[in-house]
Amino acid sequence: QVQLVESGGGLVPAGDSLRLSCAVSERTFSIYGMGWFRQAPGKEREFVAAISWIDSSTLYADSVKGRFTLSRDNAKNTVYLEMNSLKPEDTAVYYCAARIVITTKQGMGNSRSYHYWGQGTQVTVSE
Repeated sequence: QVQLVESGGGLVPAGDSLRLSCAVSERTFSIYGMGWFRQAPGKEREFVAAISWIDSSTLYADSVKGRFTLSRDNAKNTVYLEMNSLKPEDTAVYYCAARIVITTKQGMGNSRSYHYWGQGTQVTVSE
């Protein structure tokens, strides 16, 4: 069974940076990728970024491309989302997710490709 724990959220002014972490409770070869999604009040959950567990290929939403960076620490069994140049529109609850199926590049950005989810961490960016 896979459990995910997010951390690193907080309240920051626009232009600042945050680093989110997602720790996987167990080492498992059944995970083929990790993703980050976010949900703001009154909005649908949207894709942010994803990384393949196999070859470290990445996919980013257009809204965060060039500002956010995914990375992976195999030794700590943790993935990170480095968020730079934060904007008020980045305010949301950020969720880490694990994928246990092989998918296409497009599928990496689909929430239905992911089967295990963390509880979320709040990111608030003031103006």
